[in-house]
Amino acid sequence: MRIQLAMLRLFTVVVAMLGLSAARAAPFMIVGDDEKLLWDDNFKPVLSLPGNDAVLILDLADPMNPKIVGNLPLKNSVIGPPVNLAIDPTNSIALVADSINVTKDGDALKQGPDDKVYVIDLKASPPKLIDTITAGKQPSGLSINRAGTLALVANRAGKSITVLSIKGKEVKVIDTVDMGDEVSQVVFTPDGKRALATKFSAHKVALLDVDGDKVTYNKFDLPAGLWPYNVDVTPNGQIALTSDNGAAGSSDGSVDTTSVIDLEAKPPRVIDRVVVGDGPEGLAISPKGNLAVSVILAGSNNKPAYFYHRNGHLTVLRIDGKKVTKVKEIEVGGLPEAVAFTPDGRYLYVGNYLDKDISILRVNGTDITDTGKRFKLPGHPASGRMSMH
Repeated sequence: MRIQLAMLRLFTVVVAMLGLSAARAAPFMIVGDDEKLLWDDNFKPVLSLPGNDAVLILDLADPMNPKIVGNLPLKNSVIGPPVNLAIDPTNSIALVADSINVTKDGDALKQGPDDKVYVIDLKASPPKLIDTITAGKQPSGLSINRAGTLALVANRAGKSITVLSIKGKEVKVIDTVDMGDEVSQVVFTPDGKRALATKFSAHKVALLDVDGDKVTYNKFDLPAGLWPYNVDVTPNGQIALTSDNGAAGSSDGSVDTTSVIDLEAKPPRVIDRVVVGDGPEGLAISPKGNLAVSVILAGSNNKPAYFYHRNGHLTVLRIDGKKVTKVKEIEVGGLPEAVAFTPDGRYLYVGNYLDKDISILRVNGTDITDTGKRFKLPGHPASGRMSMH
């Protein structure tokens, strides 16, 4: 009997530990809500003072029913690519770039660059802000390397990249790399030895070398399409894809492209451009490496325009080696911004800014379908990134 009771207690402890491990290992998504900017029926910006923005942490243990496990009152912005935040590989910390501030200008309100990066402790219950770092002017897209030791932040107005060291939960500025042009997003290659940065107004993609914590820009640029806003790299490191916005961060009624960069070529080069639609912004590549999605604005925040659509859509791209092909379009919500695959590649989440919700889509092989499920949010989702596991 004693042996049976001891075995039962041991079994109970093991089950509890497994349950705890599963809870901690659940995928997380970080979402930035911006409550400072909307548009009226004449496409005129409607500004509000800071104080209502939030950064949300979503637990995706049940992918069809996300849970908000963190809600931090941190300022962030819809201006810029929707990748101004990231979660480190251990799910210990998150970084959030605060790009734009709204201040009083007499009786009016005006927008201007900010320079802060927030460090969030994800292990705390609930998650909490533990540090605020000063980066360059208008920090925007950012990325953390797979080793979890280094982060890069693209400073648009500062025309530079801030290099951050990560040691546990300690994050420090260790360098600033002059880029000479406005940069909107920067992303590491999987091996961590290089990074790519979109030179937004110069219509180029810059290649950087990474050696340990030393990041060097040797003035090697690739010609992208017009206004490259966002960039991502396939898990095998063979190719990179861009979102060539075409209209300086908006829609204009004409089609735009995704540029395909061969990273194995010596030197790397652009090998194709795939037409994806009007105003690509959000961009994500499946962790399986066989699919990518480009988020198309389609004029969905510009009611007076001839190219206005109530909803934006996703353009689904199939990846076969270095060949990228458009396979379908899927309508989502108003002014879609953030997009992220779950770590297992089975689900896809799209933040609909105007609708204050997230579209949940299912991935089956190389096919993506809308489940019809929307997850309501307390604010307007401006950005979002997924945990690595």
